Amino acid sequence: MQRTTTPYTLLFLLLAVCLSSCSRRYKVEGLSSVTALEGKTLYLKVLENGEWTAVDSAEMVHGLFRMEGPADSARMVTLYLDEECIMPLVLENGTVKVTLTNSQFIAQGTPLNDALYEFIEKRNQMERCLGDLERKSIRLAMSGLARQEDLERLKKEKHRKKQEMEAYVRTFIADNYENVLGPSVFMMVCCALPYPILTPQAEEILKNAPESFKENALVKDFVTKAHSNMQILEKHQCTDPFSPHIQIASLP
Repeated sequence: MQRTTTPYTLLFLLLAVCLSSCSRRYKVEGLSSVTALEGKTLYLKVLENGEWTAVDSAEMVHGLFRMEGPADSARMVTLYLDEECIMPLVLENGTVKVTLTNSQFIAQGTPLNDALYEFIEKRNQMERCLGDLERKSIRLAMSGLARQEDLERLKKEKHRKKQEMEAYVRTFIADNYENVLGPSVFMMVCCALPYPILTPQAEEILKNAPESFKENALVKDFVTKAHSNMQILEKHQCTDPFSPHIQIASLP
């Protein structure tokens, strides 16, 4: 038997969709033990058209701050103190717990923030491991007691760890091509460069990326500037981006 959809049924469905959409909200609940932040105003800013624009703000009172607003879709934002960048986080439906200490900044409690800070922590561990190997190599070389095979072994270990870290970054971005984490982490990695340039790692990420990723405004701007810079450097046969005779495009 075929059911007939009445106007009342349609109205009920529209109301249900509306209420569901209106109920999607982000809450940022912050806890800080950094005394220098007391009484200061913190801002959530998003990069739009090359400008950092505040989307929310709150004052730190007794080590606590709170922000709340609609979350129609997930957005990557950055927590700022005045013009100083503190940490990235995702505004998405749910409650984000932000903890600020003298040794650690972390955001947890929602799926994308949990994934982001798990990634950041693991990548930081890998970077610390590389730093330890580098210092060990330097100490060994300066001791005057190093055997060539020991130095070669450490060199190979550093290379292996670096490849492991780069593979981890590529995999994380690929797993998040279709949400805000993919483009945002890609930009975090690329911003570590002195100027936009397509490294082998960046090219590998872009080669396998869907169009939605490549069309992201920040990614597209980076790629455009990277191509421009590579053409300029090739034209002048120059590898120094800080040469006073070379105008290199930079990120905002």
